[in-house]
Amino acid sequence: MSFFVHPQGLCESPSIGDGTRIWAFTHILPGARIGRNCNICDHVFIENDVVLGDRVTVKCGVQLWDGVRLCDDVFVGPNATFTNDKWPRSKRCLQPLKTLVAAGASIGANATILPGIEIGARAMIGAGTVVTAIVPPEAIVVGNPGRIVGHINDTPAAGRSIAASAVLAPALNGLSSGVMLLSLKTVRGAHGSQSVGEFQDQVPFQPRRYALVSNAPGENICAAHAHRACHQFLVCVKGSLTVVTDNGRGRDMIVLDHSDLGLYVPPLVWCARSQHSDDALLLVFASHAYDASDDLRDYGEFLNLVRLYDAEAAECWLPPRRAA
Repeated sequence: MSFFVHPQGLCESPSIGDGTRIWAFTHILPGARIGRNCNICDHVFIENDVVLGDRVTVKCGVQLWDGVRLCDDVFVGPNATFTNDKWPRSKRCLQPLKTLVAAGASIGANATILPGIEIGARAMIGAGTVVTAIVPPEAIVVGNPGRIVGHINDTPAAGRSIAASAVLAPALNGLSSGVMLLSLKTVRGAHGSQSVGEFQDQVPFQPRRYALVSNAPGENICAAHAHRACHQFLVCVKGSLTVVTDNGRGRDMIVLDHSDLGLYVPPLVWCARSQHSDDALLLVFASHAYDASDDLRDYGEFLNLVRLYDAEAAECWLPPRRAA
């Protein structure tokens, strides 16, 4: 065999990659597929409909149930728990939900991953974390329920945490992710206060659509995506929430907690919301009518498109070649 199985291990699958090591008291069912140079430690159970990429490490005491997909270079810490049924009952078999852990992500010891979750590339899940919603690429998630506390390789130039109400918005234009935080005109009188935004004068597009977002799932991460052409303008009308913006070259974490501030998000900026207060009410204006083909929901596809645009822009600005 081109892979190693400990004498006390039980591997029933023929689909094991070269260089993989399977250690004592591990049981792998016949339908499982495991890539090359993986390390499957003691007391691991892997069910039939499970796929592991190359160079995956699964530490002791982990069970991988039907529907789990671990991409290349994923690390799973000791006693991490995966699930595949939101409503489990004894003697009742339902179609298992798929759980995807993208390339290079790490899951800490004793973390719990709810079914149907996608964990983005190179994300870091802290020990003991309960992951209840999608995790954006490179996010650091801790707690119960899991919440974003930072990002991998954040630096002062590449990622900042900004409380919108604590600073003057004009000073924040030119954030590292390419978004703009804008002050809206506030009128206060005997009948109350009004926050007023004038499109084209303050907001750099004419809206064709709006959405009101309420009852968001608390600390959960949601709405992680980008747009190819659509511009957005976000106003937290009530309560507070956190928006992470990423243009593939820089990243910011912005707390929207005041109704007279708006966040302009241009196309090709990855945007994820989290940490919604119980009373959070978000108003979103969009420059285009809804078109599903405009959405980018795969972070890898988003990065590839950003790199393509950067390469095309650089080529356009190359100085002309001199004649020989």
